[in-house]
Amino acid sequence: MIEESECEECVPGAPAWLATFADLMALLMCFFVLLLSFSEIDLQKYKQVAGSMKMAFGVQREIKDDEIPKGTSIIAREFTPGKPEPTAIKVMKQQTTDDTKDNLDFVEAMIRKEVQELADMLEETFEEEIEKGLLEIITESDEVRVRIREQGSFPSGAATLQKSFYPILDRMVNILERTNGRIIVAGHSDNVPISTRYYPSNWVLSSARAASVVHHLAKVNLADPTRIEIRAYADTQPLVPNDTASNRAKNRRVEIIVSYANELEQLTDNNEIKEMLNEQ
Repeated sequence: MIEESECEECVPGAPAWLATFADLMALLMCFFVLLLSFSEIDLQKYKQVAGSMKMAFGVQREIKDDEIPKGTSIIAREFTPGKPEPTAIKVMKQQTTDDTKDNLDFVEAMIRKEVQELADMLEETFEEEIEKGLLEIITESDEVRVRIREQGSFPSGAATLQKSFYPILDRMVNILERTNGRIIVAGHSDNVPISTRYYPSNWVLSSARAASVVHHLAKVNLADPTRIEIRAYADTQPLVPNDTASNRAKNRRVEIIVSYANELEQLTDNNEIKEMLNEQ
C-alpha cells in the first residue's frame, strides 16, 4: 500500500522577488516620464519625420503622368518623380522633397531670360544716356527698373518734363511695346519739405512727376495704357541717406519698372504651359 505524502504548506502572498521587480518597473516608468516632461516636441519637425517614415515604408507612391512635374529642378522628357537608379530600360526620374511646388524653375527661367533680354536692349539703346548719368538700369529677378535722374529730366522743384528729355521717352515707348510686363511709374523725392502753390508737399511733387512721364508715354501712343500704374513714394524710399546735396539729388528720381510678377503667376497657372511641359 502506497502512502500519500503530504504537500508542503504554501507560503501565502506573492514571491519576495516580485516586490523588488515592481519597484524597479515603477522607477523606470518615473524615469521615462521625467525625461518626457523635460523634452520639447517640435511639431513641424515631428510632422516632417512622420511624413518621411510614411513614405519610406509600404508601397511607393506614384504620381500620375498627367500632372505637371514639381520640385526644385525639372527634367523635360520622360519625367517621373523618385530617386534615379540604373535600370535595363531608359528611365529618368527626379528626386524631390516638395511635390506641391507650383513655381517651377522652368517657368522662372523663362521670366529671367525675358528680363535679361529687356535689360540688354535698354542698355544698348540708352548707352549714351547711361554714361552721362541720366539713366540707370537695374535688373532684378522678375523686373527691370529704369531709374531716371532729376538731372536733365525735370527742373528743380517742378514736375514739367524738359523738352530735351522727350526723345528718350519716345525711344522708351518703342521698347516697352515689345514687352508683356506691367509698367509701373514711381516718383521719389528727397526729404527737403516743399510747399508751393502747385506742389504743397513732396507727395504731390513725386506723384506729379510720375504723372508727367505717364502722360508723355500715353501721348506717344502706348498701345495698351491699362498696363501702366502710377505710384508716389515722396521721401519714404531713399536710395542713400539725405545727408548731403549729392545724396539728395540721387533720391530725386522717377523709376519706370517693367514687372513680370503677374506674368510669372499666370504662366505657373496656365494650363497650356502645363500641357507643354507634359508633352516634353
